[in-house]
Amino acid sequence: MKRDLKIAFFGSSIVSAYWNGAATYYRGIVKALHKMGHKVTFYEPDIYERQKHRDIEDPEWCTVKVYPEDKVTLKGLLREASEADVIIKASGVGAFDEFLEEAVVQLKKDDNLIIFWDVDAPATLDRIESNASDPFNELVPKYDFVLTYGGGQPVIEAYERNGAKKCIPIYNALDTDTHFPVDPDPKFEGTLAFLGNRLPDREKRVEEFFIKPAKNLPDDKFLLGGSGWGDKSMPGNIDYLGHVYTKDHNAFNCTPKAVLNISRDSMAKYGFSPATRVFEAAGAGACLITDYWKGIETFFEPGKEILVANSGEEVQVILSGLTSERAKEIGDAAYKKVLAAHTYEHRAELLESVISEKLNTAKPVEQK
Repeated sequence: MKRDLKIAFFGSSIVSAYWNGAATYYRGIVKALHKMGHKVTFYEPDIYERQKHRDIEDPEWCTVKVYPEDKVTLKGLLREASEADVIIKASGVGAFDEFLEEAVVQLKKDDNLIIFWDVDAPATLDRIESNASDPFNELVPKYDFVLTYGGGQPVIEAYERNGAKKCIPIYNALDTDTHFPVDPDPKFEGTLAFLGNRLPDREKRVEEFFIKPAKNLPDDKFLLGGSGWGDKSMPGNIDYLGHVYTKDHNAFNCTPKAVLNISRDSMAKYGFSPATRVFEAAGAGACLITDYWKGIETFFEPGKEILVANSGEEVQVILSGLTSERAKEIGDAAYKKVLAAHTYEHRAELLESVISEKLNTAKPVEQK
């Protein structure tokens, strides 16, 4: 008989997407687990002014515990979390990460699972492989599972080479409750829109795939959303919107002729790492153009459900020949695909099966 689980999750933030691209990923997974009957408590630090920039109030589908940036409080929450069936430490919490990596390992019992959930596996792998003395090297084999936000076989092999008992990608997906087709909004009208925070290993690709085409198509309007781009030099036909709150994502994706996905360097290196916004855009029926990364065809069919560019020049060529009718065809096809195979319910079913199989092996399940 199915066992309802108590899950403790230490992550960056589930209530705020401010400087926190993993927020929608966490929300989608946790909400789907809740629908399956599991009880999740999400622990997040009060840092980076995220609580001042919340996208949502505390949700009914999980218990949220926001803690101050002090270790005494955190130790108390760890004692509380020790009673859970599954204890998850996500990468990039932003406060006391190394302490949490070690502390969660110490909570291992015969009848529970401890999981490291890496939402930026390329960065973590680069970190530990370039520094043999990094404390996390010794901790990797102690976790029951390493789950990753993406990366496919290259990341699986890298993690298992570094001692992971088992590494399983739980890919980004679509949250159908929050991202869906809506009516266009005039403030987001344009030829091409891109949404992403300014990060060091993404900026050059933004210059190539977004800013360069904008310069070469001066009569077209481009829209840039995300934090940190305010002082970036860019042509006058780019409308910089700043942080775009989750409530506006659907209109942002539905209104322009096309939406652009640009991978971070680390994600492109390993491949098989579609950003959450790929599925959000597809879920809104957007015509999506993406820079090339290995494994695209695992998720969408290039040329039919997504358009792929290898350079800024190719983005420019695509836009120059893209009619509104063709854009709609591609967006409709992507929408059908994401509903059929890439929702968070699909991802949570995989996660549940992995966890339940391991727990059932470790401890006989009492019949209710």
